[in-house]
Amino acid sequence: MEEFEKIWINARIVLINENNEITVHENSFIAVKNKKIAKIDKMEKFYDLNANKIFDVENRLITASLIDCHTHLIYGGNRASEFEKRLNGISYEQIAKDGGGIASSIKSTRSESFESIYKNSAKRLEALIKDGVTTLEIKTGYGLDTKSEIKMLNIAKKLEENYPVHIEKTFLGAHAVPIEYKNKSDAYIDYICNEMLDEVNNLGLVTCVDAYCEHLAFSVEQTRRVFEKAKSLGLNVKLHAEQFSSMGATDLACEFKALSVDHLEYINELSIKKMSENNTVAVLLPGAYYFLRETKMPPIELFRKYKVPIAIATDLNPGTSALCSLQLMMNMSAVIFSLNVNEVFLSVTKNAAAALGLENCKGSLEIGFDADFCVWDITHPRDLVCSYLPNSLHYSVQNGEIVNV
Repeated sequence: MEEFEKIWINARIVLINENNEITVHENSFIAVKNKKIAKIDKMEKFYDLNANKIFDVENRLITASLIDCHTHLIYGGNRASEFEKRLNGISYEQIAKDGGGIASSIKSTRSESFESIYKNSAKRLEALIKDGVTTLEIKTGYGLDTKSEIKMLNIAKKLEENYPVHIEKTFLGAHAVPIEYKNKSDAYIDYICNEMLDEVNNLGLVTCVDAYCEHLAFSVEQTRRVFEKAKSLGLNVKLHAEQFSSMGATDLACEFKALSVDHLEYINELSIKKMSENNTVAVLLPGAYYFLRETKMPPIELFRKYKVPIAIATDLNPGTSALCSLQLMMNMSAVIFSLNVNEVFLSVTKNAAAALGLENCKGSLEIGFDADFCVWDITHPRDLVCSYLPNSLHYSVQNGEIVNV
């Protein structure tokens, strides 16, 4: 008789076939051992199994749990007033020039206490967990000095210790030029490469380095320097790019084998081909597109043509996507970007895992993968895409433990 720690029985289990298509397996079970998925099979083969705990899901749907692969969840302050300004016709660029935008969040993040930022960040994290998210990325980038960036990373560490989630922590020091380096962006890049990255890396918390390569932020050559330093430390890289203009930033990201390039409204076909050749994930951010009332669509058909894996994420941040729901992003990506149900589901599971370098342990219900999954009160993943119904989650499981928030 096979022995397991826990088994979920009488389930309808969503798997992905060899063609990357959703398949629903009726009358099935999933068994867990040592926090990993150990067996998935039909109920008629359940007779010779034993487990310490057995959970009857009563014909509910089980999928891999959701992954939010791009967030700026930790920050101080509130930028709802900027949202109101944009409603009154003031552009994001003008708000930034007037001292708002990222600069406003930097000021608040530096001055606000650890406990205050932790408390407010925890509220946002709880919203994502209740959405079915058990893995997410959190970027720094609102401190922009060594002390404040480390404060953000330690908040992320504390969140992971206190909540049933896995958090990938990404260093985004090259997010904007802080006020003390105004008109001295090269000097700020020196500071990142010669001091900040070394100290942050010594904490042992960061797995990836990001940058914002755009006319509002940093040039391709400045980004290159950050990536060279990151790679010298053995860290993965990813990039915010081609959101407002085409600068060739994606080509640079591919040169450095980036896990993902994110935003991508202005990417060209040649750069998409390079992404395909490097298996770099295209992370689309419908919340930012919606929040900023963008009109330039990411080239979805070209991503399909070159078989570039597409992920979507909340881009949860205080100014341009203050939206704490990955399920809402699923609906937006279908309605706004015309992704089909299969693409949307992969974009928050398998492809989102790849965008974080976790494709061998998360994002799919496979033997040996982490036992992270959701039990839903729905009949098919299409229900998550068609309807925004926040209480459709019956419960989620993280590392084989039922999540309670």
